Amino acid sequence: MRMRLARAAALGLLTTLAACSTRPPSAPQTGSAPPVGVYKLGAPYWINGRLYVPEFDPSYDRVGIASWYGEAFHGRPTANGEVFDQHRISAAHPTLPLPSRVRVTNLENGRSIELRVNDRGPFVDDRLIDLSRAAARELGFEEQGLARVRVQFLALDEA
Repeated sequence: MRMRLARAAALGLLTTLAACSTRPPSAPQTGSAPPVGVYKLGAPYWINGRLYVPEFDPSYDRVGIASWYGEAFHGRPTANGEVFDQHRISAAHPTLPLPSRVRVTNLENGRSIELRVNDRGPFVDDRLIDLSRAAARELGFEEQGLARVRVQFLALDEA
């Protein structure tokens, strides 16, 4: 019961802070600087008959299947207002706050990267995380399409 109250209090604080710091998405940027989005936790939502409940969980550490997304979403807005670039290292997650920093480790080859989560997804076959094409390449599973990974939350990222 105490844990639920602490979690609810933390969520309330984050929601209040997010409301105070949210700014409209910026226009797409060129060059090497990543586009700026907004901080977003979001309300629970349904996709394909499944309920997703976004939450701030600083101890998030899960193992599951990663996939990657690329050309079909390239240049389109992410869930927090950034512009998706398949050539930049980023990711989509169904419940972590946006943006967040996570460490993703490919358990099949040991490669690991730290990246920015700035989008929602994946919503297929209980997949854990969807990486940009560049991130999948860096982790060594672009050709296979899927990999068994460990995802560890590191911190909220700057919006």
